[in-house]
Amino acid sequence: MLLSIFHRLIACLLLCAAAQAHALTAEGARAMAAGDTDERIAALQQAIAAPDEATVAFIRAMADDAVKIAGGKAIVVQDGKGLDPVTGSQVPVPADAEDIVNNNRMRGEFDAALASLQLLSPDVAQRRAAIDALREETDEARLPLIEKALAAETDAGLKARLSAIRARMLIGSSDPARRLEAANQLADSGNPATRTVLLEQLRNEQDPKAKAAMQAALKRVEDRLQWGERLAALFSGLSLGSILLLVALGLAITYGLMGVINMAHGELMMIGAYATFVMQGLFQKYLPGAFDWYLVAAVPVAFCASALMGAVLERGVIRFLYGRPLETLLATWGISLVLQQLVRSVFGAQNVGVENPSWMSGGVQLMDNLQLPWNRLVIVAFAFAVLAGVAFLISKTRLGLFVRGVTQNRPIASCMGVNTARIDTYAFALGSGIAGLAGCALSQVGNVGPDLGQSYIVDSFMVVVLGGVGQLAGTVYAALGLGVLNKFLEGWTGAVLAKIAVLVFIIIFIQKRPQGIFAVKGRTAD
Repeated sequence: MLLSIFHRLIACLLLCAAAQAHALTAEGARAMAAGDTDERIAALQQAIAAPDEATVAFIRAMADDAVKIAGGKAIVVQDGKGLDPVTGSQVPVPADAEDIVNNNRMRGEFDAALASLQLLSPDVAQRRAAIDALREETDEARLPLIEKALAAETDAGLKARLSAIRARMLIGSSDPARRLEAANQLADSGNPATRTVLLEQLRNEQDPKAKAAMQAALKRVEDRLQWGERLAALFSGLSLGSILLLVALGLAITYGLMGVINMAHGELMMIGAYATFVMQGLFQKYLPGAFDWYLVAAVPVAFCASALMGAVLERGVIRFLYGRPLETLLATWGISLVLQQLVRSVFGAQNVGVENPSWMSGGVQLMDNLQLPWNRLVIVAFAFAVLAGVAFLISKTRLGLFVRGVTQNRPIASCMGVNTARIDTYAFALGSGIAGLAGCALSQVGNVGPDLGQSYIVDSFMVVVLGGVGQLAGTVYAALGLGVLNKFLEGWTGAVLAKIAVLVFIIIFIQKRPQGIFAVKGRTAD
């Protein structure tokens, strides 16, 4: 009995001694806070190998520049009071105490150390954030902590990502067998940083087996990255195509119905963007708690503002110029200049920023080099929702029936009792309102300024002409096709040459098929 009690006492003493050996000491705190950068980093890595709460708190204090050195000791300064980093008791701060100096390298080490310590957190979200912060880490000194976290991790996805981080650390090991193991494991990685690590290691690799494994891993990683880049280009093309679709959809209605070359279409889109900016300001001032819903309220406001302006333009100017396309072009170009100057006078010449609601921030991470931003995904969905609404309006409502009748044969529609002048106003207001919706969507992916519409007016006319005048289906195919084609060409030739190539393609296509992808149906199509 006495022997058992003695053995337990010895075990407790050993455990206490081990805990004391790993606990933060005054010497360890000073080593992390003062001295040469390499020495401070070495002390920091030694401290996080088996940290306690005092170590974590002290590292956070150093990262926040809340540590001073006085008399060879480190003092944490919090709320104007000095605290001993080891015991946490209050201590005086001497007048000659000096601030610690943290360069960029040291700050990066603090961030990496804190992220490493979060790997052992019971909160899955904190562990995931820590892994994201260490995803490109290659310092083998952190390997013990990574292996400790890997042994304790229960989430299969996080465990796989930790294994990839461990492999990137082992790729520079002095042991060829460990480098070979790391190369085989990194072959399944899709992280762009892995390619860089493998390329750097291959320059100095001497072991034939490890070198062959690294070359095979590099090829597989590059293949995976290329697929990510292709999918990213495809999504970027669909995103651009959805924006072009929104911009051109209203133009397809006005140009297809009335043959009006509306050069102020971009400015109607600009009005929708500024309406969104105004709604943002109103919510910030009067409804800050509901700010995330300002965009929902901005959608009908942007539509109504642009539709009202379009109706005024049609009734005040454009209706007197039907049948004279050149005069219409010049008149709407002058109107566009007036609208731009009006916006400059009211909101200023500088661009204004429109914030994304919180539910449109971030994105969906499909691959290591492929993230789909929520704002782009929402815009794609919004574009197709608007398309579905317009298609329903045109094909299933009385107004749509009148619009189709006037488009196909205006004189006969007038003889049947259709008020073609009123239909012209409604159609122009509808097209203008859709332009306002496009401006509302564009405000979520860039700044809003007086020249916003000038960047899209030419592209929108190209989409309408390529798809077929007045054809919604053609507008969809043309917008998405041009968006995807433009983004894929950008990856090969650059942005300028891609634009030129797309323009040449459209010119050749129109030469071969003047009516566009879909021809207008009706007796007056010619």
